[in-house]
Amino acid sequence: MKVHRKLFAVSLLLPTSLLVASCTSDLSASDEPDLGTNSIAQEEGTGVNVNAVTEAPQGFDNKTNGFTTQTVFDENRDVFEEFELIADGLGPVYNTQSCRECHQNPVTGAGSQISELRAGHFNGTSFVDQQGGSLINDRAIDARIQERVLGGNEVRTFRLTISLMGDGFVEAIDSNTLAAIAAAQPAAQRGTLIQVPVGEANNALRAGRFGWKHQQASLLSFAADAYVNEMGITSTLQPRENTSNGNSVAAFDTVADPEDDTDAAHPFGIDIAAFTDFMRGLKAPPRDTALAATASAQNGRNVFIAIGCGVCHRETITTAPAGTVINQGAFTVPTALGDKNIHPFSDFLLHDIGTGDGIVQNGGQGTRNQVHTAALWGMRARGRLMHDGLSVTRGDAIQRHNNQAATAKNNFNARSATDQNDLINFLNSL
Repeated sequence: MKVHRKLFAVSLLLPTSLLVASCTSDLSASDEPDLGTNSIAQEEGTGVNVNAVTEAPQGFDNKTNGFTTQTVFDENRDVFEEFELIADGLGPVYNTQSCRECHQNPVTGAGSQISELRAGHFNGTSFVDQQGGSLINDRAIDARIQERVLGGNEVRTFRLTISLMGDGFVEAIDSNTLAAIAAAQPAAQRGTLIQVPVGEANNALRAGRFGWKHQQASLLSFAADAYVNEMGITSTLQPRENTSNGNSVAAFDTVADPEDDTDAAHPFGIDIAAFTDFMRGLKAPPRDTALAATASAQNGRNVFIAIGCGVCHRETITTAPAGTVINQGAFTVPTALGDKNIHPFSDFLLHDIGTGDGIVQNGGQGTRNQVHTAALWGMRARGRLMHDGLSVTRGDAIQRHNNQAATAKNNFNARSATDQNDLINFLNSL
């Protein structure tokens, strides 16, 4: 680690307690336990907000949402933006040198056009990872260990970076709230809720919500996963280096693991603690208020709801009450994140909409063709859409919706050209 980094003493990550949002544990699919679906492994709270519920702060303004002071938020952002070097433990196989490389448009912490590559093989019954795991790192510190897609791995997909804006509020959603959303959906459109390990809670299970396959349930576990999978920096939560197509990279690794330094206040890693506090301090993406106020966008919202888009792209969710213990005892929802209405336009569930990438990660083989319901907040800052980034217009993205989303797509196609255009204007206001 960089010796000049500040050891941040101010942190709400207690000792007993982040990608890119597409970052994940890279276990072999055959080794992954079936963690169950649509069931809650713990009781997080009553779900009753006794305090006044207020709107979550919004803005692309580099200001804290109140989780930390602005000074600490800025310090954490500096760590988030730092470039890793080989002397810091970069690689040996990796994708980027900084969190900011994947999260920077229009401000640090948002999304980007950067994607990662995954591959494997479907044997007719199950998905099998490529040797070394489905993640194929794009870079290496030595050409001799450059990863590539090997023969026989016909399942291939890109994963577009997901914005981190508002993720502190998403983490603060009671798992029972997500289960209730799934239960209320029509059977044909019902989403899947999976349970995933919370690393900082001795791998106790919580409802997944981060990543295209909902591989993570807490931002600290997410940060540790991103650090090792995207930059090759190990931590006490992720102490093992990735391989190069299944082959050890130990001969090229000159920094002892774990590479993220620790101290008494940050037992899991000083850097991943800073990443986590930065993400928890991000505001939610703001609306384009001028466009949202137009008659076209307002009609577009009505069309969006009427044709069924809102079943999965849920407009409003309320976070858990302040003081609720989440992440299996590892984090207590603070006032800055609790009792907040957020407008993510997502149900934070997995669905099969016909674009499934065929990759299995934490959710078991049943999730092979399911993906995260893309949160539409901040959509106006995106030019590439869907999990793979291969749709470049809003209309093209809508036309890719099939299976559980076919009814909504067909309803869109049956509307007048004016209604369709209004719905696009509504999406552009988000």
